[in-house]
Amino acid sequence: MPAKSKAQQMAAGAALSAKRGEKKVSSLQGASKSMYESMSERELEDFAGTSRKGKPEHKS
Repeated sequence: MPAKSKAQQMAAGAALSAKRGEKKVSSLQGASKSMYESMSERELEDFAGTSRKGKPEHKS
């Protein structure tokens, strides 16, 4: 399932880097923290790998 907005894609990227140990989990907040706790690394890769072209800044 691809990300529906730029903000969602960026939050998934932050959560993915924390999952991989590249970023501290304590630095996550909001949507990225929720994604970290509830999604697998594979799901986060799908969201984070979505192209931003043509996506709205935020999902309405």
